[in-house]
Amino acid sequence: MGVELMEFARKYEVQKFVALGTICAYPKFTPVPFKEDDLWKGYPEETNAPYGLAKKMLLVQAQAYRQQYGFNAIYLLPVNLYGPADNFEPATSHAIPAIIKKCVDAVRTGAREIVLWGTGNPTREFLYVEDAADAILLASERYDGPEPVNIGSGNEIRIRDLATLIAKLTGFQGKIVWDSTQPDGQPRRALDVSRAERLLGFRAQMPLEEGLKRTIDWYTSNKISV
Repeated sequence: MGVELMEFARKYEVQKFVALGTICAYPKFTPVPFKEDDLWKGYPEETNAPYGLAKKMLLVQAQAYRQQYGFNAIYLLPVNLYGPADNFEPATSHAIPAIIKKCVDAVRTGAREIVLWGTGNPTREFLYVEDAADAILLASERYDGPEPVNIGSGNEIRIRDLATLIAKLTGFQGKIVWDSTQPDGQPRRALDVSRAERLLGFRAQMPLEEGLKRTIDWYTSNKISV
């Protein structure tokens, strides 16, 4: 889809194209915090590799189109996003909405425990959706370069600690069971966001706890029956 969008944007002389990559494009064992210059120094984590590599090819395409056609395509690498109206479907949701749903549903039904995937030891970085939108807008206004730019909060948290925080915010006081037969994914994820601050003037504004409260409030108001 991204390949076709960029090609048609070039054909129809779109003045600027903003391509969104993914943190999954980084190598499995990347020095933390992830720097854009380390993007090609290894293979992505296996469970995310097909997605990450496909997204990374959009960077290759953007840079090639810039050289061959003078096409102004920029490439952003957003970290894990979350916020109101997230995907809370059990089969497809990511960490934050999945944990929120399990905690809220357990409180509602009186369940005494919830089961979460993995060991809880990996770390992740999360960016509130409104901060992400601000970063994309700033990039579209201020950046015209060929190099990728990380978009994140600059804050790393263990999944185990994230689950504890969500449990507290939802009022879940039961037991959290970690199913270590399920994959952990990449051991650590945290971005160096200095390039975004320098080139875009972007810095995330939403504290994680406040962003989680807003996300929980949205879910309890809109999706309690999912």
